[in-house]
Amino acid sequence: MPRWTLACSACGHPETQDAGVGLCPTCGQPFLAVLDGPAPTRDALLPRWDMWRYAAALPLADGEAPVSLGEGMTPLSEHPGLARLVGVRRLWVKDEGVNPTASFKARGLSAAVTRARARGVPGLVVPTAGNAGAALAAYAAAAGLPARIYAPDTTPRPILDTIRAMGVELVTIDGHIGDCGRLSAEHAHATGFFNVATLREPYRAEGNKTLGLELAEQLGWRLPDAVVYPTGGGEGVIGMWKAFHEMRAWGWLDAGARLPQMIVAQASGCAPLVRAHAEGADRATPWENPWTHASGLRVPGPLGDRLVLKTLRESGGDAESASEEEIRDYTARLAHLTGIDAAPEGGAALFVTAKLVRLGRLSADSEVVVYNTGSGASYRA
Repeated sequence: MPRWTLACSACGHPETQDAGVGLCPTCGQPFLAVLDGPAPTRDALLPRWDMWRYAAALPLADGEAPVSLGEGMTPLSEHPGLARLVGVRRLWVKDEGVNPTASFKARGLSAAVTRARARGVPGLVVPTAGNAGAALAAYAAAAGLPARIYAPDTTPRPILDTIRAMGVELVTIDGHIGDCGRLSAEHAHATGFFNVATLREPYRAEGNKTLGLELAEQLGWRLPDAVVYPTGGGEGVIGMWKAFHEMRAWGWLDAGARLPQMIVAQASGCAPLVRAHAEGADRATPWENPWTHASGLRVPGPLGDRLVLKTLRESGGDAESASEEEIRDYTARLAHLTGIDAAPEGGAALFVTAKLVRLGRLSADSEVVVYNTGSGASYRA
């Protein structure tokens, strides 16, 4: 099993994999996992059909069993009708709504809870706009660990019901995810619970690397011209970009393989990354009075802003937003043309694809993968 260490994503401050750290003590930025030893090969892929097929590319300790509910290995389907709708040559949808607890968050929380259990933490805590809380509730139950989840009281009812069904402690507040983040940090400090908020530990990003590993394998170990991802906290974009670089360095892709443009889709009522990208900034200013019915996009001040914006620059990527009406319209179009029960975040990503083609910022000759990050059923009371 390859060996992994931790390094600050900004200043490089090192820590061991089992260090009980959150953010870097030197500069306050997130840690990322770094391979320390021989690179894994594609021959090391396991004959199992969940994201732990890629265990050799993930920072497990020797003999460590994952906390798994069968997450990952989600469908990637090509849709010529959607390609014509948005104006590109080819378009695929990667449907994360079929994951356990109905969103891509299952990947990151499976990895984070696996490492937390191995470290013997007393419990887990997370702030959530919805789907991360549902995922933590399920994986904490599977690991036999107590958990507390802070969520805005505007979170869609089906998601809150899923959290309650797992028997964990749910605290709803009159506020947004930033307020929940403050309460989660206070609870972690008071109790020793492990805070698995986005990028406050390095392993959710590792789980989300499998979004990119799977994509490459499903396309025959190549990558599309562009990846369009609905983005709140940014862990999906960050994890995939890390995976693409690692695969090229490890020989899983051709050495000269061109990496895709990474495109961020947000809601116009909460678009801090879109605004920062348009301004050429390397950090995002928190969004004032955030609102969108696509609750996974309602993240006004993402901790991963610097890493997401760096990814956009490195990839020649882009960022755009969709209004509430545009999100609803394209969520319905996605479902009607494909049979995929898309979450509104997926509708936002599809609209942004069409918008960028119309504006001449995405080539009509592109091969594009649009991620639907959750299930539409989670948003219907």
